[in-house]
Amino acid sequence: MSIAETLAIKIEELFKSYQQVKALNRINLRIEKGKIFGLLGPNGSGKTTLIRTIIGSLIPDSGKIEIIGLNPVKDKMQLRKHLGYMPQLSAVYEELSAFDNIYFFGSLHKVENLSKKVEEILAFTELSDRAKDPVNTYSGGMKKRVSLACALIHNPDLLLLDEPTAAVDPHIKIQSWELFRKLTSKGVTIVVSTHLMDEAMRCDQLCILNKGEVVVVDTPQKILALGQTKMSIEKNGIKEIKTISSAPKDFIKQLHSLGLNNMIDGIELYPDTIEDIMLRLVDENSKKENTVDKLISEWNKCSSKEIIEKFNSSKYNFQNYK
Repeated sequence: MSIAETLAIKIEELFKSYQQVKALNRINLRIEKGKIFGLLGPNGSGKTTLIRTIIGSLIPDSGKIEIIGLNPVKDKMQLRKHLGYMPQLSAVYEELSAFDNIYFFGSLHKVENLSKKVEEILAFTELSDRAKDPVNTYSGGMKKRVSLACALIHNPDLLLLDEPTAAVDPHIKIQSWELFRKLTSKGVTIVVSTHLMDEAMRCDQLCILNKGEVVVVDTPQKILALGQTKMSIEKNGIKEIKTISSAPKDFIKQLHSLGLNNMIDGIELYPDTIEDIMLRLVDENSKKENTVDKLISEWNKCSSKEIIEKFNSSKYNFQNYK
């Protein structure tokens, strides 16, 4: 099987701006079929813009995007058969029952044997017992499951979830992720936009975004390995803080390198969380961007002669801006 056949989403040099704001700045991503891919980042990082671009509701300024081999703008009607989208805010009719909501969305997709299919989806999302009750009598977690059921009624190959378990009870969150895993076991690809660190850790791959740029893409475990561990060392009643790598290959050697011996009274370790790492990577990305912006601003103020002089000086050696 070729690489193209294993990809659900392929994005190359995707760019979208709003006046002077670069919402997506030359994004490159490859998302494999049958996986859960997480989008993580602070507010304004580009998560929602990227999802809207994937579903075809937003047209990029430039770049290429393929969803299961289709263009989300040119092939929008054909792509609808393959896409399911669950927005962050409820998109169901709360005065209607769960059954009626799912039936309505199924009719839009012209699903065959619709009543039977609705019953199957209700069972899958564990809503059968309350299927005929108005949605406005449901808990927040149940309303999320109704939205998920509506997104699943036409058997999509790709499911996009925007903050799927925000503001729901922990046991509902666990149930939801069990459903997501059942879907991927059937070959469904899921893209999750989240700000919740425990959700991020459940993904197969994780993309951290900042100001429209990809900061890092990898498995959550490998991203965790980028972190550091703060170590509190107590000796003779005095505490000292040291920093070591998150997963040192030889822990004892690292302790000796710090001058530690058997006279130590106690050691406490505080490893970075995925949130600590995300915030550090985002901060480093922002500092890098500010440095480049400052360089461009300085050069824009120079004459041709000054630019040549600066280019030849060590101060503006481009190695300093990597």
